[in-house]
Amino acid sequence: MMIMGIRLKNDSAVADTGKYSIRNPVRFAFETRKGIDENIVKEISAHKNEPEWMLAKRLASLKVYNSKPMPSWGPDLSELDLENIVHFVKAEGERTSDWKELPGYIKNTFDKLGIPEAERNFLAGAGAMYESEVVYKGIKKNLEEQGVIYTDTDSAVQEYPELVKKYFMTRCVPANDNKFAALHGALWSGGSFVYVPAGVKVSMPLQIYFLMNHPAFGQYEHTLIIAEPGSQVQYIEGCSAPLYAKASVHSAVVEIFAKRGSKVRYTSIQNWSKNVYNLNTKRAIVEENALMEWVGGTLGSGVTMLYPCSVLAGRGARAEHMNVAFAGAGQVKDNGAKVIHLAPDTTSSVISKSICKDGGFANYRGLLSIARGCRGAKASVRCDALMLDSKSHSATQPHLDIREKDVVVGHEATAGRISEEQLFYLQSRGISKDDATALIVRGFIEPITKLLPLEYAVEFNRMIELEMEGKGVVG
Repeated sequence: MMIMGIRLKNDSAVADTGKYSIRNPVRFAFETRKGIDENIVKEISAHKNEPEWMLAKRLASLKVYNSKPMPSWGPDLSELDLENIVHFVKAEGERTSDWKELPGYIKNTFDKLGIPEAERNFLAGAGAMYESEVVYKGIKKNLEEQGVIYTDTDSAVQEYPELVKKYFMTRCVPANDNKFAALHGALWSGGSFVYVPAGVKVSMPLQIYFLMNHPAFGQYEHTLIIAEPGSQVQYIEGCSAPLYAKASVHSAVVEIFAKRGSKVRYTSIQNWSKNVYNLNTKRAIVEENALMEWVGGTLGSGVTMLYPCSVLAGRGARAEHMNVAFAGAGQVKDNGAKVIHLAPDTTSSVISKSICKDGGFANYRGLLSIARGCRGAKASVRCDALMLDSKSHSATQPHLDIREKDVVVGHEATAGRISEEQLFYLQSRGISKDDATALIVRGFIEPITKLLPLEYAVEFNRMIELEMEGKGVVG
């Protein structure tokens, strides 16, 4: 089985629930006390031995966080108690590029997730983040020789300070963008730093795995991808967490700079447990003739607020957003996309699909903005919702802000249940009702799964089937 793009070599079933678990004994070398204040921020920065400019950015972000109210326009966040959460934890052991050097308890956890196997057979580079810090990183030698940088963001602050200072939470996702971006700016730790020189095409994916294994915990990884002119890169992240009784929060920031003529594909497969609030800010600045592709699969977490954004800043820039969300019992998926056209002849496409079961709620919340002067812009948005029972709910909340006349814009949305005619047709061919339902669902999400590498597409379909059966890892 695979958890969010991560293969479990041995399924470990919990007999009384039928769920799956990857929980291991918890061993921590350092953790802050609960809550958010200036002393905690300073403690995190000091523990990382950060330069003064990064501490200054953290403290400025904290002020923004304290000045902004909790968002009230989306899902209910009243049960999220950020003052009763530990926001930084360091596991025992040191960061390494040799898998054999990891502490046994961490290695055993990720061995179940199949990282060494995946790296050998498929990946150009791999990383593993356990709690607040990346504990393992590896990159193929031929990429290093071409000048590709793939490391954790903490190391990048130390080793490439001028690059990080230039791009980190400046014009892509500044701290004042929203309350959770500001929270992230104050508490961030871990994540990926990717730099691809001009003209370099990384043919195999770079990948990282995020694991939360601490109760009542906050994880705030920061991903920064810089694709110089004419370069290409594909980045895949997988996320998972065991189920605990107390709520945790995941508030990542992703900043992507797709320079002139570059191509970036960012794929995120998230399967947090249902006690996790998944509240992220992801944005790309897309320059002239560049292509930005967002591919997402959101299965886990109790509450998700996720709206990847593409800012089409140069003539001929393109963006494609493709996402599948699954909402089961007790889950709220507030997913969507934001596309901002700021230049002529830009093109965007959004395909958002949701599946609801057992009373789950999925909502598409999107923004399409075309500024005055963006002549020749083309944009299309399609939202499809599939509800597997009468208890589930779906909604679409698009916002279109079109300031230019010479554009082509389309928006369509569909919502419905699997028809009895479809089931009857398949059953008349000797297919059971459950298999027929699974077949229809696979066809429904096929536009997204076809963009995944073959192994990941197969496993993602399997994950959907487990969710439909009530046997997924999300508790």
